[in-house]
Amino acid sequence: MTPPPERLRPARLRSLGELAHLRETMKHREHEAAERAARERAEQAAAERQRRQFADAVGPVTPLPPDGRAARSLPLPEPAPRQRLLDEQAALREAWSDEIDIETLLWTDDGLSFRRARVGPEVVTRLRRGHWAIQAELDLHGLRREEARDQLAAFVRNAAMRGHRCLRVVHGKGHGSPGRQPVLKGKAQRWLAQCADVIAFAQASGPQGGAGALIVLLG
Repeated sequence: MTPPPERLRPARLRSLGELAHLRETMKHREHEAAERAARERAEQAAAERQRRQFADAVGPVTPLPPDGRAARSLPLPEPAPRQRLLDEQAALREAWSDEIDIETLLWTDDGLSFRRARVGPEVVTRLRRGHWAIQAELDLHGLRREEARDQLAAFVRNAAMRGHRCLRVVHGKGHGSPGRQPVLKGKAQRWLAQCADVIAFAQASGPQGGAGALIVLLG
């Protein structure tokens, strides 16, 4: 019998073990494909059931005609850590006392001023003379004590986060208060003296608000 031509012979004769391994691999792939198809059919069936349930619940729905307007794609707002802010405000209410003896913290000369022990007296002089440009301002007029304290705490905290150094806090001269006494003036001084970010403050000069305002320096 004449042997088959050379071109009809396989390039490599596979052993029985290789053929068995190839059959197992093919069976495994077919099994995976069948499972994947079954999962897709199950997901499609579940989605169809949900669609029918929704349709049964809401009844017939008539799609709105196209209005020709482009879909808006506005960026989502940044998440606001509201609970953290509330916690910080609560902590400040406990930490900032109205009863602290401000006289032990103030340096008095020509006008009201305050500075940390590590801060030289020339800093207060520069504050009064407007050496630093005022970068932010808070007006406490008309606020109740709790509102004023919370707003002042948030104001100082935000200013520190933005890298601001020189601030103005307007507490008023008390012309509209009972007895014409500036109620928030003393409280603002006490609160600021207890704030770790504040290294000095001084009563504002006349053009900057005079006795109704404080110029605050952050560290």
